[in-house]
Amino acid sequence: MISLLQDEPAPNQALYTYLYLAATVLFIWGIKRLGKVKTARSGNQLAAVGMLIATVTAIAETQKVSWTLIAVGLILGTLIGAVLARRVAMTAMPELVAAFNGLGGAASMFVGLAFLAVNVRSEGNATAGMTMSQLVTVPLSILIGGATLTGSGVAYLKLSGKKIVHPFSGASRHGVHAVLAILLVLSGLWMSTLAESAPQVAMAAMVIVAISCLLGVFLVMPIGGADMPVVVALLNSYSGLAAAASGFVIGNLLLVVSGALVGASGLILTQIMCKAMNRSLGNVLLGGIGDDSVAKDARDYTGIKETSPEEVAMLLDAASSIIIVPGYGLAVAQAQHVTRELGQELEKRGKQVRYAIHPVAGRMPGHMNVLLAEADVPYDRLFELERINGDFVNTDLVLILGANDVVNPAAREDKTSPIYGMPILDVDYARTVVMVKRSLSPGYAGIKNPLFEKDNTLMVFLDAKEAIQAFVTEVKEL
Repeated sequence: MISLLQDEPAPNQALYTYLYLAATVLFIWGIKRLGKVKTARSGNQLAAVGMLIATVTAIAETQKVSWTLIAVGLILGTLIGAVLARRVAMTAMPELVAAFNGLGGAASMFVGLAFLAVNVRSEGNATAGMTMSQLVTVPLSILIGGATLTGSGVAYLKLSGKKIVHPFSGASRHGVHAVLAILLVLSGLWMSTLAESAPQVAMAAMVIVAISCLLGVFLVMPIGGADMPVVVALLNSYSGLAAAASGFVIGNLLLVVSGALVGASGLILTQIMCKAMNRSLGNVLLGGIGDDSVAKDARDYTGIKETSPEEVAMLLDAASSIIIVPGYGLAVAQAQHVTRELGQELEKRGKQVRYAIHPVAGRMPGHMNVLLAEADVPYDRLFELERINGDFVNTDLVLILGANDVVNPAAREDKTSPIYGMPILDVDYARTVVMVKRSLSPGYAGIKNPLFEKDNTLMVFLDAKEAIQAFVTEVKEL
C-alpha cells in the first residue's frame, strides 16, 4: 500500500498492513450491524472507529506530506461535521446524504487528477511510468467521480424541491446520453493509449471531467421525485466505485476494499428500493414516476369524509389495535417526538401500537426508521412492510401521517396506474383509516389516491404536528 507521493515503501509496513486489516474488519462489522434498526447506531460507531484508524494509518504511512495542510484539513473537517450533525434537520437529511455522495465523487476525481499531475512525464511517452491497472482506473476514477459529483448536485436540488427540467426529451434525450458515453470511452482511450505528451494527457483528462460532469447532470435530471430513494442509493454506490478506482490508482488496498464495500452495499440497496417499487433500475434511470408531471384527476375527489381531532381521539380510545404509518409529511412537520408521545399515551391505556415502515417512505432509504429512532420509538414497535402487511385486516385503526404513494391502493387495483404492481401497505383493509394530510395534493408520483374516497377513510386536513398534538390533548382529556 504505497501512497500517491511515496518514492519507496514506508517503514513499519507490516504494522500499517495490520492496522488497515483492522479497519477493514470494523467496516464490514459496522455495515452488518447497520442492517438492523436495533444495532444500527453501534454499527455506525464501529465504522467511524475503522475510518479513524484508516485515516491515521494513511497519514503515518505517507512519507512526503505537508503536516500543516493535514492539520488544517482535520480541523476544518471536524468542525464542519460537528456543525452539520447538530444543525441539519431530519427533513434535510436526504439532501445531506446527496451532498456526501457528491463530495465522495469529487475526492476520487481529484485523486485521479493529482496522480496525473505527479506521474505524467513531460518528455517522451507521457504515461510510460503507469501500470496497466492505472491506465484503466485513472480515467475511471475521474469519470465516475465527476458524474457522481454533478449527479448528486442535481439530486440535492431536486430533494430541496427545485424543479429541474432536462433540455432534451424522449428519444433525443437518450441519444444525447449515448453520444456522451461514447465520447467518454474515446477520451479515456485517448488519455491512456494515444496521448504522447503531458499537454495531450492533460487535455484528455479535462475532456473527461467536462463530459462526465455533464453526463451526471443529464442522467439525474429526468428522474422524478418519487424515484429519489433509488437515486440516493445508486449515487452512494457510484461514490464507492469511484473510491475503489482511486484506490487502484494510488495503490492503497484499504481504499479499494472500502470503496468496493460501499459500491456493493449501494447496489444491493438500490436493488431493494427497485423491488419495493416494482420497478427496474433501467426504468428509473430513463425517467420515471413523478417527473414534474401531475395527473389531470389527481385532485378530483368526491365523497371525501372529513373529521376532527376530537372524533379521532374517540376512535383511538375505542380501538384496541392501532398501526401508525409515517411519511414524508411527518418529517416535514418534525412531528416524530409528538408521535412517540401519542403512541406512549395510547399504550398506557392498553392499546397495541405499532409503526408500519415502507421501504421507500420518505426521500431516502431508511428515512422513516431514522426519524423514529431519533425520537426514541422502541425498535420492537417498528415493522417492515412484509412483517405487518397481513395484520391490517385485523387492525381497528390505521393512522397515516403524511404518507401518500406507499398507501395508494391503485398500485394493487389499477393496471393503468404508473405505480401498478408496487408493493404497498394495505391500510385500506383496516376497519378505520385516518389520513392526516394538509391538502388533497398528490404525492411524489403525481397521481390520484383512491384511498381518500374509501368508505372507511376519514381525512384530517392539518399539518402533521398540529394534528398529532391535538390528538394527544384530546386523548388525555377522555
